[in-house]
Amino acid sequence: MKTPPHKNGPAESSQPWLYSKSNAHGSQEKHVLGLTENWYQFSVFTLITLLIGMTIGVERVALPPLARHSFHITSVLYTVSFITAFGAVKAVMNLVSGRLSDHHGRKTLLLIGWGFAVPFAVLIIFAQAWWWVVVANLFLGVNQGLTWSMSVTSKIDLVGPVNRGLAVGIDESSGYVGVGIGSYVAGILIASFGLRPAPYIMALAVVALGMAASAALAKETKPWALVETKSRSKGTAEPVPKLSKLASYMSWHDKDMLAVCQAGFLNKFVDSLVIGFFPLYFLQKGVNVVGVGLLVGLYAWVWGLGQVLSGVLADKVGRKIPITSGIVLIGAGILIVLVSKSYNGWVVGAIVMGLGMALVYPNLISAVGDTAHPSWRGGALGIYRLWRDGGYAVGPIILGAVSLLGGITAALWTTVALMALSALTVALVFSETEPTHRQTTPAWELHPDWVAPR
Repeated sequence: MKTPPHKNGPAESSQPWLYSKSNAHGSQEKHVLGLTENWYQFSVFTLITLLIGMTIGVERVALPPLARHSFHITSVLYTVSFITAFGAVKAVMNLVSGRLSDHHGRKTLLLIGWGFAVPFAVLIIFAQAWWWVVVANLFLGVNQGLTWSMSVTSKIDLVGPVNRGLAVGIDESSGYVGVGIGSYVAGILIASFGLRPAPYIMALAVVALGMAASAALAKETKPWALVETKSRSKGTAEPVPKLSKLASYMSWHDKDMLAVCQAGFLNKFVDSLVIGFFPLYFLQKGVNVVGVGLLVGLYAWVWGLGQVLSGVLADKVGRKIPITSGIVLIGAGILIVLVSKSYNGWVVGAIVMGLGMALVYPNLISAVGDTAHPSWRGGALGIYRLWRDGGYAVGPIILGAVSLLGGITAALWTTVALMALSALTVALVFSETEPTHRQTTPAWELHPDWVAPR
């Protein structure tokens, strides 16, 4: 039975997982948490994430050859500068978008994010120098920081605390399947019509479709987050902490989130290695371009499709085991690549790396969703993604410097060592966060002053 409506607010259900409000036609619109209950909206946001992935997929296959053939760039550091530019802006936008979404909702920022993809494609189509491409990737960083952050946050809003790992696994899987589709289609267009403008016209078409789906089909999901907020806080609103307090809480006050942030940060060193350094390494070993594409593609394909099963697994056994074992597998995969002398060995290494990424990537996000209060979850996810995608900004510079001093092989060994350090940190510092397996109280509940609004 419903409680009477508040004088200045919507009617509440006596069930903590259900919230009702009057829509524009005066009827009651109910918001119930759950994947099955919200399958249509969840499917819409899954499609949107697929399109987001397709947008960035164009970049991965089209830009490295553009640097060499159109602008005659031979320096490794200069070539991977587009990754650093993209990562730096995306990291900052993750933080900004997460914070803004807690105040202004998810859908508005999602639509704004799609708009920033347009100058990305247009600038590269008309680029007269490599710095145009670097600037274009600044716009792509804004696009990805806004759109992907809002898409995954919306899915978490809809599902609530049950099956959160599955929800994030589906999100990340759809995104990286989209990356593969975008890369594949862009490769066909390049082979048929050249490096420009065909791939970027395709990107503009994807952006138009994504914007249309976001505007016409997607709903604002903050009301679903409010349902979880009320169920967790017993009807009282949880004040949103200041950004500086939330950043310090996520970065060092909460040891679990510290472990998560460092794991995400170093995770992007691995992806930077694959994007910027693996092709050069395998070409030096005598592998042709098609063979290199297969190795990199296997890594991304196993990573993408494996995340759904990884999310289900983490909902059953908790987050710590998949995250720790995944980081170990990533390092082991790179090690297999280093010690192998044959193409088959490199295939095994790429697959093992993909499996490791599938175990780690969605479950780090889920751990943040487990811990953060729904009223400031968007900001918490934004800070985690700031740390994570900051690895895109820093990783190419560090690995590029190592490769200048000791060769690309040295960069691979450095990444293996970083994975070992990251896995050890998670094993020793991180406590289980999955609600049914958690044995410790979240740090912010023990120390509310750490996330107090003032």
